[in-house]
Amino acid sequence: MGEHSEVRPDVVEAIVGVLKGGDAAALPAGATAAEKTAAKDRYLAEFAAERGKRDRQAQAWELLLTRSYDEPPTWQRIFDDLDAGVHTELGELYDVLPAGAQEEYARRYGAPSTV
Repeated sequence: MGEHSEVRPDVVEAIVGVLKGGDAAALPAGATAAEKTAAKDRYLAEFAAERGKRDRQAQAWELLLTRSYDEPPTWQRIFDDLDAGVHTELGELYDVLPAGAQEEYARRYGAPSTV
């Protein structure tokens, strides 16, 4: 029997799992070249998306933490200390803000319409 012409989603999922550090024993026998390529493409796309999210999260933290505090600050205090206009940039990063920052942002400015 030749190679399957269809890409089996369960096989692609298993390969992606191994690429993410899973047990290689979970690999199904007989994965086709197309399935291996589909798994590699999906893994790389997820990796790039996760990196983009981390970059945006780092940018949000840089905007939020503009000074040091002696005691752990509340979200209200952090927002009180922000420079004027920073809320516009934070609105663009709203989806990657920590939950408490999202709540404080929404309380002060409303949830961004892009969310």
